[in-house]
Amino acid sequence: MLDGRDGHNHQTVPAVIAALFALLAAAAVAVRRRARRARSWPARSKIVSAADNTTLDDRGAVRSTQAADLTLSEDELEKLWSPAQLERLAATYWRFLTRVTLGLIRIDYSETQRTVVLVRAPLRLLRFGAPEYEMDGERGIVRWRIEDGLLVARAGRHGDGYLQIDVRRCPSSEPGSGLLHVEVEVANFYPWIATSVSRRVYRWTQSAIHVLVTHGFLRSLARLDLAESKVGRFAPERVEDVPDPAPASGGSNQP
Repeated sequence: MLDGRDGHNHQTVPAVIAALFALLAAAAVAVRRRARRARSWPARSKIVSAADNTTLDDRGAVRSTQAADLTLSEDELEKLWSPAQLERLAATYWRFLTRVTLGLIRIDYSETQRTVVLVRAPLRLLRFGAPEYEMDGERGIVRWRIEDGLLVARAGRHGDGYLQIDVRRCPSSEPGSGLLHVEVEVANFYPWIATSVSRRVYRWTQSAIHVLVTHGFLRSLARLDLAESKVGRFAPERVEDVPDPAPASGGSNQP
């Protein structure tokens, strides 16, 4: 029976925490295996954010930003710069999450939501709203609003928390090459584990998994192998057909 205060089943919570430790171990092995193949990839990806760029404020809200610089040919960069490719980048993030956890994590799609599921449907870890896209000639953003889930504390449900991927075209010092600065940010996220179990357990499990998987995802972009979108929302559109992003905040990681 679900607890009326937080919506968590007392028997489910220990199972979820144990599963998170298992996911951490599986992800660590998978990320190391993928890193060995990086030398043969057509682009280069370098992590440029701090090793532990995650903060948890007094209210219990998390902000975590991981960033990388992707060096690729100018021709490849031009091919990537469209709403359809931005949508495929979003799909690539979810595909990587499933692959790196050996299929233990999967994503349920609907017209209005994206749900991160552990093994089977009742274990809905995180539920997001449908993606929001912004793009102009220099910057593209895809953002998912956090709605609820087993890993979300009551204070963070249907609030202003979000997960987003932010890409920016930057000058490159290498002739014939382009530079793409990619950030993956989680902001205003209230983790249930930190508020109801302990902040230490949160850092050892959910936070560690997020950083490890995100770094692996950012490095994997050097393959230039974007997933096909399951929705195909932007197949015919141009950059001009997508809302422009707001000016970058001063707190973001600048290359």
